Amino acid sequence: MASIRPAAVTGMFYPGEPRALAAEVTRFLGADDAAAPRLAFPKALVVPHAGYVYSGAVAARAYQELAPARGIVRRVVLLGPAHRLPVRGLAAPSVEAFETPLGSVGLDRVALRSLADLPQVVQSDSAHALEHALEVQLPFLQTVLGEFSLVPLAVGMVSVAQVAEVLERLWGGTETLLVVSTDLSHYHAYAEARRIDAATLARIAARATDIDHDEACGATPLNGLLMCARKRDLSVRLLAACNSADTAGGKDSVVGYSSFALYEHSDAQSGAALIALARAAIEKKLFGRTRAPLEAPWLERPGATFVTLLKDGELRGCIGSLEATRPLAQDVAENALGAAFGDPRYPELSAAEWPQCEVEVSLLSTPRPIRFTDEADLLRQIRAGEDGLILEAEGRRATFLPQVWQGVPDKRAFLGELLRKAGQRADTRLESCRISSYRVVKFDGR
Repeated sequence: MASIRPAAVTGMFYPGEPRALAAEVTRFLGADDAAAPRLAFPKALVVPHAGYVYSGAVAARAYQELAPARGIVRRVVLLGPAHRLPVRGLAAPSVEAFETPLGSVGLDRVALRSLADLPQVVQSDSAHALEHALEVQLPFLQTVLGEFSLVPLAVGMVSVAQVAEVLERLWGGTETLLVVSTDLSHYHAYAEARRIDAATLARIAARATDIDHDEACGATPLNGLLMCARKRDLSVRLLAACNSADTAGGKDSVVGYSSFALYEHSDAQSGAALIALARAAIEKKLFGRTRAPLEAPWLERPGATFVTLLKDGELRGCIGSLEATRPLAQDVAENALGAAFGDPRYPELSAAEWPQCEVEVSLLSTPRPIRFTDEADLLRQIRAGEDGLILEAEGRRATFLPQVWQGVPDKRAFLGELLRKAGQRADTRLESCRISSYRVVKFDGR
């Protein structure tokens, strides 16, 4: 039977009963349902490791960034400080799997063997036996990523350069995610902790590599990651920060928490690829031109998009999907053809018009029903300028992208126009309609 490192801090740092744990993780991850959709996902995360009641929300904010990574990331390199046992170097376990109430996560023994010649990497099951800094990350990773293999390293006395050397060897491609587990300052009064942590947050964002252990308990692996980030020019984005007094503790003696995402590629780069796909589909129809196909795992994921054509700044066609039912690349290409040649409001696009056209691709989040008691309640919940809305009434459905707010900034007028689009009177009682909202990220280019 394969050896397994059993969960050590269930019932203390997080719920030990599987259904309760799954519900709590899902609740934390669902706290930002209204977030705009994401194309790019981080190469690395920095996350806290206190009990979920204290830092779960901050950790979840980082793991939300991994939504596009499911099915792509297959290996997680997880580093954190060794709290329980002194370690000289980076301690790797000999077991085959780590267990949590949500199931077992197999270790990537091939990756661990690839570190065997590095003197700073040692083997120690005892360093992992009671360590919480790595364990508390696993339920989040299991929920967000599904299947993946794990490379867990408990970091003790070792140089920053030696940590960076290990990370460089394990860097991999899009299949590999790096996670550093660290809290911020410990046991200062609230105001003092906020001052110290604010300075530390700024230094992390600036990719400093000399953060002290008084500022972050996982300073050594954190500095190693930031050394790699500086070398590879990763962007660093602060996602969330607070301390224990902000969540579940008193203000006399607090612990600080933060989450960061580090990116190799931006959404802007991915958006440029979507624009290229849309243009290629239209130009193939107009001119018979073919381009080498774009190949990337994220283009094979289901996605919902709208493609909009603008001619000399005026709408020339717009067709899209509200649900993600086909691969993203296919959805963009077919909606581009629809916008150019299938929008019933306009004649088919001609080759002569094409040079005057601009292409927009809007990527939609999953629509969420708005539950409201009356019109005033609905208007309070709608975010003008941000929400796309879907209105369903009497078997008909209509939507407006968030871009429409630019021309109709008043909420009631916006809904009135949407009612007309759905074939309803503008004064129809909104309580008789089903209304959902979504967010978009928009990319444009000629």
